[in-house]
Amino acid sequence: AALPVGTPAPPPPAPHLFSDPTEVEALRGDLLAWYDRCKRDLPWRALAATEPDADRRAYAVWVSEIMLQQTQVATVIDYYNRWMQKWPTLQALAQASLEEVNELWAGLGYYSRGKRLQEAARKVVSELAGRMPRTAEDLQKLLPGVGRYTAGAIASISYGQATGVVDGNVIRVLCRLRCIGADSSSPAVIDRLWDMANALVDRSRPGDFNQALMELGATVCVPKAPLCGECPVKQHCRAQRRKLFGKPTPVPDVEDCGVGGCPLCPPATEPWDSSLGVTNFPRKAAKKQPRVARTATCVLERRGCHGALEYLIVQRPSSGLLAGLWEFPSLPLAQGLQEEKQREALADHLRACMGWPGVAGGLRFIGEVVHIFSHIHQTYVVYSLPLDGDVTLDTALSPSRWVTEEEFYASAVSTAMKKVLRGR
Repeated sequence: AALPVGTPAPPPPAPHLFSDPTEVEALRGDLLAWYDRCKRDLPWRALAATEPDADRRAYAVWVSEIMLQQTQVATVIDYYNRWMQKWPTLQALAQASLEEVNELWAGLGYYSRGKRLQEAARKVVSELAGRMPRTAEDLQKLLPGVGRYTAGAIASISYGQATGVVDGNVIRVLCRLRCIGADSSSPAVIDRLWDMANALVDRSRPGDFNQALMELGATVCVPKAPLCGECPVKQHCRAQRRKLFGKPTPVPDVEDCGVGGCPLCPPATEPWDSSLGVTNFPRKAAKKQPRVARTATCVLERRGCHGALEYLIVQRPSSGLLAGLWEFPSLPLAQGLQEEKQREALADHLRACMGWPGVAGGLRFIGEVVHIFSHIHQTYVVYSLPLDGDVTLDTALSPSRWVTEEEFYASAVSTAMKKVLRGR
């Protein structure tokens, strides 16, 4: 029967929880001892461990966490070091321009992250007297771009607040530790994982514990071929025990939890697959296919006053995809346009921008460049157009400037545009 409205959902069955205080203590100790021995030497960790000023410590952790969203550690390290060298404090970042932020961020992707980071820094300086909020709740409430995970990470690592964190690595570790086979991206499962993370976090070393849990997911409990033999908490892992003992063994806690319709068990249509072992978990909903898009792009070239080749770039709108970045003049194309129609559409676009009639004849087709954004499979249809002398675009439509190749790569341009220039 359906539950009356307002009735809280029943707690999940015990096999999915950390209900034994002795086991929780042992798991914390095992994980922290491993972390102390094996943790990676990362610049933000060193800064968080040595910086006495709480605001600077929180700022350093915050920058690293925003950069690490959707981006690998190896890529982030150089960007992080350059960022902290240029803007070592919140106050320094608050005085930077968005153009400078975009230039430093170029190539890191998801550009709105840098923009929100800078907006939030300005807010801390202008509205909070330069003092970072001191709890996960206030960090999330007061800082634009700071969600539940980032708030928990800053609060636990910088201020020692005993609050858990749930990111992709933590989801994978917890789902395997407790055989959680329901869709791990569903809000109900995410809420349960947050409850578990908050219950598990070590009260005396919350920041280290959270980093240890994430480190375990990043280096040992990895998605495809986890190193179970090296795992410091394998004796607490139900997925590992199930893999070892298999389904028929009459050991009650390695079976499915045994409660019909359990919200955390794998769906009956996709039961445990013994060939997958621990990688049965976590389960995710099927990924949406990326949208397919085509864009005509024109590399306008001229010889500058010193004989160097220069290119015309224009600035994108201040909202939407790649907001505020610079690019070659570009035009989204309707699907299925013939090459001749693409050329005409681009020529019309350039004429409208430049108010200059003699475009179409000079457009030379160069080729196509494909760039995959997280949700868009983008093809750039690239043309070049050599010009004599100066051409100005209508700045009411978008700011534009001529740049040398060196200036182009130093500008706030996307990785996709760098591919276009390299491929022409």
